[in-house]
Amino acid sequence: MQRSVLGLGIFLAAGLAHGADAVREVSSGAAEREAVAVTVYNDDLALVKERRRVELPGGLTRLSLRDVAALMRPETALLHAVSGQPLGLVEQNFDFDLLTPQKLLEKYVGREVSVIRSHPTTGEERRERATVLAAGQGTGTVLRFADRIETGVPGRLAFDAVPANLRDRPTLSVLLEAAGGKQAVELSYLTGGLSWQADYVANLSTDGKSLDLNAWVTLTNRSGAGFDDAKLQLVAGSVNRVRQQDSRVYAMAAPAAARAKAQEATQEALLDYHLYSFERPTRIADNQTKQLALLSASAVPVRREYLLAGNDWYYRDRQGQIGQKLKPAVFLEFENKGAIGRPLPAGIVRVYARDSKGAAQFVGEDRIGHTAKNEKLKLRLGEAFDITAERRQTNYKRIADNVSESSWRIELRNAKDEAVTVRVQEPLPGDWEMQQQSHPHSKESARVAAWNIAVPAGGTTLLEYTVRVKW
Repeated sequence: MQRSVLGLGIFLAAGLAHGADAVREVSSGAAEREAVAVTVYNDDLALVKERRRVELPGGLTRLSLRDVAALMRPETALLHAVSGQPLGLVEQNFDFDLLTPQKLLEKYVGREVSVIRSHPTTGEERRERATVLAAGQGTGTVLRFADRIETGVPGRLAFDAVPANLRDRPTLSVLLEAAGGKQAVELSYLTGGLSWQADYVANLSTDGKSLDLNAWVTLTNRSGAGFDDAKLQLVAGSVNRVRQQDSRVYAMAAPAAARAKAQEATQEALLDYHLYSFERPTRIADNQTKQLALLSASAVPVRREYLLAGNDWYYRDRQGQIGQKLKPAVFLEFENKGAIGRPLPAGIVRVYARDSKGAAQFVGEDRIGHTAKNEKLKLRLGEAFDITAERRQTNYKRIADNVSESSWRIELRNAKDEAVTVRVQEPLPGDWEMQQQSHPHSKESARVAAWNIAVPAGGTTLLEYTVRVKW
């Protein structure tokens, strides 16, 4: 009976050893890629699809797919056969522990290495075997020789081999059953480290009544992998994601102010998002920021607005002079229709105006959100230099504990050579009623009164009003 059990154990061990030897490893790198497509989302996320031509032996095979993104989410990886027999997937491992001198030393803790030292005068090399006891970056290296223990590395270290789980680049290792022969396989996965944003350049006409708009896609790749001749698509919109604890955010590089070329992206609706596709394949190198033309539009009508906005706390108590030389904000407003007339992804719009010699000068920038077709865009450029205002409370009266009445005078001055219209916008607390006013107001909302005040060139206009507030 004991001999039978022993014989069975020897047979099983031999079978397992034979099974382990039967698993052949096939390596596939970027050179085996036949096609690659990358879809990038706004929020540090990309979908990578690549087709590779591989030659698989029959039976159980370990396919090592190299040159995948280092920030791959391995739980999203999917491998299937495009041609030939279907693949039977058994398991997959994502090896992202990359080969470095420190990592190699750490893997050899408890194992022997050769220590090579040169004689200081003759230069003759001498080898000695030692066991690595510790290899921490903070604690240093500890080696045990036959007759002593030393700290630090007293020479060069020679290793017998590279451990199987230590790769020179990120690798997805898939254990599978294959029929054998050459066939095309497609790998798809989600990865971090790829992100994009839209950057717009708006050039104002000489009279400031129209602008030329050019949009660029600024694409940044820090995923740990590069993709040559990739079909690129971009998704604009807020896609819901289950947040990972190891989320990473990368800075975006500022784009150059150049004109978009004729080769632009095509746009289509994708469920409740928008998909932008580039027909021409592009190279997306690792650790690179690049720009691609998105759209261009000419002679877009634009309107300039000067806005002087107040605060609701002005009306709750007795005040004096609220401010001198107040500066109205400068806005540009235009509609996403006509020459533009397409969904605009979120991004930064940088505005340029021409000086007397025709040179374009930067005059401000603002961020826009995702903007649908036919919607209005309003850009805040900065504050007006030649338009100033003074705001003063001229009278205050407490009518009851929760009711007050106050009178105001706003003096608007215009040093420009042309007449302007300043929009005065006053947030009012509680219930309010205008008692008297020098110019008619509009009630923009339940809490906002607004006036459009014309101010002549080189002149002054007074706005006076009295309002009763109950809170």
